[in-house]
Amino acid sequence: MLLQAGIDWNLRVHVLDPDPDAPCRHLCTQFTTGSLTDYDTVYQFGQGVDVLTIEIERVNVDALETLEREGKRVYPQPSVIRIIQDKRLQKQFYRDHNLPTADFVLTETRADVAMFEIERPDFFPAFHKLGRDGYDGRGVQRIDSVVDVGLAFDAPGVLEQAVDFEKELAVIVSRNADGAVQTFPTVEMVFHPKLNMVDYLFAPADISDAINQKAQAIARRTAEAFGIVGLLAVELFLDKLGNVLINEVAPRPHNSGHHTMRANVTSQFEQHWRAILNYPPGNTTAYQPAAMVNLLGEAGHTGPAVYEGLETLLTMPGVFPFFYGKAQTKPFRKMGHVTVMDQDLVALREKVEMVKARIKVVSS
Repeated sequence: MLLQAGIDWNLRVHVLDPDPDAPCRHLCTQFTTGSLTDYDTVYQFGQGVDVLTIEIERVNVDALETLEREGKRVYPQPSVIRIIQDKRLQKQFYRDHNLPTADFVLTETRADVAMFEIERPDFFPAFHKLGRDGYDGRGVQRIDSVVDVGLAFDAPGVLEQAVDFEKELAVIVSRNADGAVQTFPTVEMVFHPKLNMVDYLFAPADISDAINQKAQAIARRTAEAFGIVGLLAVELFLDKLGNVLINEVAPRPHNSGHHTMRANVTSQFEQHWRAILNYPPGNTTAYQPAAMVNLLGEAGHTGPAVYEGLETLLTMPGVFPFFYGKAQTKPFRKMGHVTVMDQDLVALREKVEMVKARIKVVSS
């Protein structure tokens, strides 16, 4: 999707990906197969481009730092990626910069979690998160009481007090090298009850103006605290007392902004190009209320992907499917998304339910 936006501007985009059959291989100017976490591979790849960016945080930051020191423009900056790669550093960053977030403690081992449960039983329920390498809901474990301590990770992590939240929100914010900041409208996310992944979202969020202003201000403050150049997705909790707290951030185009490809004047993908090329930010106004439904591989299906119900979906007005070009499906793998638009909010929600019911990703 980032490549598709770049093609509109005649950008020559080189891609490094570990999968020789990656969906982007036919869209980019030059495709290189290689590890994102290997120093030499990332460093050599960076020699051949003018501006280097990422679409996943799991990348060799040491190589990016070397490239930056040698004069390459690397956005988001390696210093930002290094903090966000490690949830421990990320949480401490919020605390150090007076950005609102849930209470937390840093842990080194499972035994630390067990000891803290004895010392502070009032802190629970809590979520234990791996410091590094958690992704799409992996690396997160709920700990309700001492009975669950065995589920904690026996590795460096962060133990975060559970938030009694009303809604989960997100704001995509962009910042260019000149410091121009722009936000997208706040969205409301609904997570899959078991997978810790976004199931669907609504844009704009059904919140008061006061809460919206809080969310927007926090997103701006967070981007400015990082000094990021590029996009920053700021995931937020709205608790039942009306407080808005940062959950996590992602320094790239994000699932919470996929609907902007049809629903907003400027998509998050174009906005990312604008930011890293130091162009003025685009207009983020929404055309009308929208929703985004993630398409996940069906349980029990592994193999060549087949999209059942597509013909029915394409008869529905204001419904736009986007498939990610992944040849193989497997249970709960992200295979695409559907943007849904309607001026009437009741009709929008009805369409979302129809989309969820009618399109399935199965194996042939």
